Amino acid sequence: QALFQYHFTLESRAPYSIIWYWKRLQRPCAIIYAMIMIMLATVVMDTSVLVSALIGARGPSREILKRCLRGKYRPLVSNALFFEYEDTCGREQILESCPLTRWEIRDLLDAFYAVCQWAPIHYLWRPNSKDEEDNFLIELALAGNASIIVTNNVRDFRSMELHFSGLRVLTPEQLLRMTVDKVK
Repeated sequence: QALFQYHFTLESRAPYSIIWYWKRLQRPCAIIYAMIMIMLATVVMDTSVLVSALIGARGPSREILKRCLRGKYRPLVSNALFFEYEDTCGREQILESCPLTRWEIRDLLDAFYAVCQWAPIHYLWRPNSKDEEDNFLIELALAGNASIIVTNNVRDFRSMELHFSGLRVLTPEQLLRMTVDKVK
C-alpha cells in the first residue's frame, strides 16, 4: 500500500516523474505502430504475378516482389497457395523462360516465404468466381484480413457472386500507382 501511495504521489508531481513521461510515451508508440501497420498493406499475390516477376527482368510484378522482400507489403500465404507456387515455379516452361537458375529460384522463393505471413483458412466462402481455382485466393484474403489481391487476371474476380467491401482486386500496375499516389 505504501508503494502504491508512493507511485501515486510521483505521478501527481508531473512533469518531473518518470511515470508521467512513461504514460505519455506509450500513447505515441501505439499510434506509430498503428500507422506502420496501416502503411504496410497486407496483400495476397496470385501465382501469375510471381511467375511474371520471375520471368520478366523488369516490370510491375518484379517491383511488387521486391517490395514484398523489402517489407513494404506483407504477403499472405496458405497451404494451397504455397503448393501452387511450388508447382508452378518448378515447371520446365518456367525454368526455361526464367533468367535465374533452379537454385536461384529456390533461394528467391525461400526469401519470399520468409517474409510471408501464413494464414490458415478455417471457413470456405465459395464466392463462385469465373475461375473456380481462384476461390481460395479470396478465402485466404478474408482469413488473413488482407486488403488487396494482386493478380494479372482481374476479369475472373469481377464476376464473383459474393463481393466484399474491404477487399480490392488490383493488377500490379494499379497497386504501384496507388502506392505512389499515397506518397504524393
